Amino acid sequence: MDPLSLVGLVVAVGAILAGQFIEGGDVGSLLNLSAMLIVLGGTLGAAMVQARLAAFLRALRLLVWVVRPPTPVIMEAIERIVGWSQVARKEGLLGLESVIEEAQDPFIRKGLQLLVDGAEPDAIRDTLDVDLGARERRDLQAARLYEAMGGYSPTIGIIGAVMGLIHVMRNLADPSKLGGGIATAFVATIYGVGLANLLFLPIGNKLKSLVQEQSQYREMLCEGIVAIAEGENPRNIEVRLLGYLG
Repeated sequence: MDPLSLVGLVVAVGAILAGQFIEGGDVGSLLNLSAMLIVLGGTLGAAMVQARLAAFLRALRLLVWVVRPPTPVIMEAIERIVGWSQVARKEGLLGLESVIEEAQDPFIRKGLQLLVDGAEPDAIRDTLDVDLGARERRDLQAARLYEAMGGYSPTIGIIGAVMGLIHVMRNLADPSKLGGGIATAFVATIYGVGLANLLFLPIGNKLKSLVQEQSQYREMLCEGIVAIAEGENPRNIEVRLLGYLG
């Protein structure tokens, strides 16, 4: 659980509302259902037009990472790899078959299976690099969708503002209807800029950072498995992999 994202969002929104209150404004005036519908609906629709279905669904699944990011423990992984190398030296590569059955990560299972099957180190690296690269591209594509939404949102907010002004101009003869149109115009702009800079862009940047961490973790796994295939000493493998802790 990573509470920092939630705390940051609360601090940002709270600061804006507090500033509105201190200036003597009515916090309730920032609540406008039609403006929210225009901005959120328009931004989501634009994102759907841009993305393929698989990327859009992947982006929705990655959203949970904002508050519950994957946390690979590199030191524990290094210890496991060193343990695999010790098993391989004592029992041979076939001794790792029991480890494959226990592994839950498909990436680890693939790497160890290649190892047990007697694949050459270069072949193992190439195969795992393809898998790693494909996953990284897929996840980065999903993360960039939130960045795109951060770009669409302010523009959709301007569309909402123009729509509100059109409503005002059509009702100049009826002063009772002017307030609602003006409110929608200005609040839609606030929603567009606020959602972009407080939600969509931060989410996109955080997800990209997490994707890079996951890729680095898998690169370390790949390096360790290849080192076992090359028959390196467990101590040397540990020293090499400890560099990923920096």
